Amino acid sequence: MPDTATDAGASASWRALGTLVQLVVTDPGALPDARRLLENDLAEVDAACSRFRADSEIRALKGGHPLKISPLLAEAIAVGLRAARLTDGDVDPTVGAAMSAVGYDRDFEKIEPNGPPLRLTVRKVPGWQQVRLDGQTLIMPAGVQLDLGATAKAWAADRSAARIAARLGCGALVSLGGDIAVAGPAPDGGWRIRVQDVTGAPGDPPGGPYALIAIRDGGLATSSTAARRWQRGGDVLHHILDPRTGLPAEPVWRTVSVTAGSCADANAASTAAVIRGHRALGWLGQLGLPARLVDATGVVFTVAGWPDDPVPQESEAAQN
Repeated sequence: MPDTATDAGASASWRALGTLVQLVVTDPGALPDARRLLENDLAEVDAACSRFRADSEIRALKGGHPLKISPLLAEAIAVGLRAARLTDGDVDPTVGAAMSAVGYDRDFEKIEPNGPPLRLTVRKVPGWQQVRLDGQTLIMPAGVQLDLGATAKAWAADRSAARIAARLGCGALVSLGGDIAVAGPAPDGGWRIRVQDVTGAPGDPPGGPYALIAIRDGGLATSSTAARRWQRGGDVLHHILDPRTGLPAEPVWRTVSVTAGSCADANAASTAAVIRGHRALGWLGQLGLPARLVDATGVVFTVAGWPDDPVPQESEAAQN
């Protein structure tokens, strides 16, 4: 998962949206205002988009007739539909019911890690093509449950980083659970980010293979089949579903990290890569998206100019 070097300015971290939030700004004096802005933004996104809040706007959507929705939710759904188009349906916002069926029906921290067997059946999700958005008017069939978990965090990071940079006139990095967006003037050398399988503090030694990269704009996202897992009976489940089956994607890749012009696009690509399995290497290369993929055995693959992982020194190797 991405960890951000914090020597670029001032930083703060806390938890929101069920994940770790990291904020870095190039102007230390802007940090208090930036944090307030980000906290307010995330509260608004949670109220509009959370599938786990009974009082959220998205939970109230029933379908079957035109619905007038808030500008914020309309923007979030538009991002989800765009991701579906760009990935040929690999990322599909109509997976809400399928997510609940595999046990992901509450904040991950509240999911029991072990439980009785589930009767899992293959079933195609309703499909993003059945959802139409015209401005703030949403039309979708009755019974469709939207889930924006594959796109909302990345979009929220993009949105808040841009708002902080524009309002406060400084460089800003926003990381939501490893989905990273940057905006405004970058520090000298760019925003330095360490990408590894296990999240850790930037000052800690890396735990296993890692990559050091620098970005000046856009975003970086990592999708993982190892981070959010639970067991039901003998089945190990995770939160990235294949819309064609409604079941967790085959864990060909342990993690996939992608950089793109926005965090939302990076996250759409990394999620789709997990679902595409071995076909992801050629697909990402054809798109020209720098990416790092770690397979289930820990072997690292890179495409489209992603830097190779550093070779460990003998002393480091001896510690592993």
